[in-house]
Amino acid sequence: MYRFYVEIDAVDGQKVRLTGEDNNHIRNVLRMKAGDEIIVCDGCGMDYHCRLEELSREQVEARILSKSLSCTELPVRIVLFQGMPKKDKMELIIQKAVELGVAEVVPVSTKRTIVKLEDEKKEQKKLERWQAIARAAAMQSMRGIVPKVKQVCSFAEALKYAKELDAVLIPYENARGIVQARELIKELAKKRVHSVGIFIGPEGGFEEAEIAQAGETGAKTITLGRRILRTETAGLVALSLLMFVFEQAEY
Repeated sequence: MYRFYVEIDAVDGQKVRLTGEDNNHIRNVLRMKAGDEIIVCDGCGMDYHCRLEELSREQVEARILSKSLSCTELPVRIVLFQGMPKKDKMELIIQKAVELGVAEVVPVSTKRTIVKLEDEKKEQKKLERWQAIARAAAMQSMRGIVPKVKQVCSFAEALKYAKELDAVLIPYENARGIVQARELIKELAKKRVHSVGIFIGPEGGFEEAEIAQAGETGAKTITLGRRILRTETAGLVALSLLMFVFEQAEY
């Protein structure tokens, strides 16, 4: 069954309105008619099983037959704090992180960050681009929510935000003990934590002072193995490990 995403205000009582590209796709691409059924997601974790009723050039109106919580979300809210990488790597990171179940992506400017976004207009345009990528990835992977991509913040600001989470992990090349890392993640699932933050450094990684600063706030360093991973790889490996463990966790 075809799946569409709408803003929450498009859901009105027992009906849903689809406009713009969705309207065009339903009428002119899929050639759907009144009586056909679709799934509509409000981007906040709720799925609506709907039947098309009225199709016009302005909008498609569908009646809600039933609704249910999305079954594709992890039981834990994962926030990826990604050190700003060079070139277009952030686009790949956002796309794959969304597919793996992340709830938010927070771009972070660290001491070793090479890319600097100092023009507000350029930063806003970049943020809109990133959010569009997150939305497309959510649709492709049939997510129940559309993860948010936050504005670029400093490392100190990221740590302050991370204090709101139940646990914070930092993959670090000088950390040791893959067994301990695995057991730590399993313990978080056993405790049924509701939120986890993952900090990933940019090219060049974190400085020791940043690791110490993070440790003072309760963040735990872990290893992802003996190999040095690129910034666009490290976050995806960490998210994959969390997804694998929490997907099986009973909440």
